Amino acid sequence: MQQGWTPSWLAAVLLGLMGLLVSGSEFQHHRFEDMVRALFAVQSECPYITRIYSIGRSVEGRHLYVLEFSDNPGIHEALEPEFKYVGNMHGNEVLGRELLIKFSQFLCEEYRAGNQRIMRLIHDTRIHILPSMNPDGYEVAARQGPEFNGYLVGRGNAREMDLNRNFPDLNALMYYYEKTNGRNHHLPLPDNWEQQVEPETLAVIKWMQNYNFVLSANLHGGAVVANYPFDKSRDPRIRGRTTYAATPDDKIFRQLARTYSYAHSWMHKGWNCGDFFDEGITNGASWYSLSKGMQDFNYLYTNCFEITLELSCDKFPPASALPREWLGNREALVSYLEQVHHGIKGMVYDENNNPIGNAEIAVAGIHHDVTSGVDGDYFRLLLPGTYTVTASAPGYISSTSTVTVGPAEAIQLHFYLKTAPKQNPKPVKPHNSKKNLSSPKAPLKLGPR
Repeated sequence: MQQGWTPSWLAAVLLGLMGLLVSGSEFQHHRFEDMVRALFAVQSECPYITRIYSIGRSVEGRHLYVLEFSDNPGIHEALEPEFKYVGNMHGNEVLGRELLIKFSQFLCEEYRAGNQRIMRLIHDTRIHILPSMNPDGYEVAARQGPEFNGYLVGRGNAREMDLNRNFPDLNALMYYYEKTNGRNHHLPLPDNWEQQVEPETLAVIKWMQNYNFVLSANLHGGAVVANYPFDKSRDPRIRGRTTYAATPDDKIFRQLARTYSYAHSWMHKGWNCGDFFDEGITNGASWYSLSKGMQDFNYLYTNCFEITLELSCDKFPPASALPREWLGNREALVSYLEQVHHGIKGMVYDENNNPIGNAEIAVAGIHHDVTSGVDGDYFRLLLPGTYTVTASAPGYISSTSTVTVGPAEAIQLHFYLKTAPKQNPKPVKPHNSKKNLSSPKAPLKLGPR
């Protein structure tokens, strides 16, 4: 892991001037076998900074392959944030799939070419790219092709289930807890949830459980806008009416969405696909209410902040449109990834410098906590400003610090928690056993239930 990571405006310009193509990476649509070959080709080109792994299989048995970029592939390094991009959740929304394949080739090529911006990202970030969450749906859509693909053909998985309406609904529980001052993060899953979701959804949830993701984006198509949580409205549905559903982190989510929109060649202009979105961003529920979506689930069940990127008017654009779409999204994909390095991060230790996992990190004024990972490291995305931050864990005395966050890389703030003193049990007044036995008022001694 390289120290001193700092974003550079000049780097954004240089990025556009450097090479565009990896050998053999011409623009085309990739069926499943083609996609797998493309990913393994990248791994072969850059073997020391990549790893391919599968998080599970689709209904029809296709692997859900992830390509990882890191200077130590397969290893979580303390204080190095985990980031993910997910594409093709709806099988017929294919641009995200193609962009992520191309982005993988681009990262490999630019690293080998010595691009300092890309090298810093790979040295200081563990990047996970899932080009296709719904490979079965894609194959259905691809059989029709760009010219004849319908709006819904191939959207769902092989069972025609919409995967973005398939995650456990934690919003209803969150909205109840808001009224009762209940838990504000890592909400519990319902009983038998594994039997209630599709194999692809189950694989992604297990993925989230195994990696402490900090930031994510989910790539869709059918509009051009950066959509941020909450997707589900707090209010009962009223026909023709939409209501803004803000998270406690609404300001940072708006900034994350703007980062992608303004780095994109035309998203920020607002008018796209016959719709207007100011600055090219929207709150999900303000657009239309959606239950059981993936981005809300990320925020309510994990430490991860996720937004949904709608990237093209045409869900299945022709191959001839892919070069323009790549140029329009390339800088945005890099700029958004860089946002994982903002806010604060640090370690939570006990008195003997042992890391404390699952410690809670609370920021005063923002009613959404995050937790430390198994290695004791935590990451908290924040906008520039001064914050009061408290770390706590069962069995330890809480610790509070004040920190000022700047616009550059994350500020490191470590916590050292002292063991809480044990409470002495209250002394019990001795009783005369004989008197108790003979007394008619003595309670009966009952055995275990």
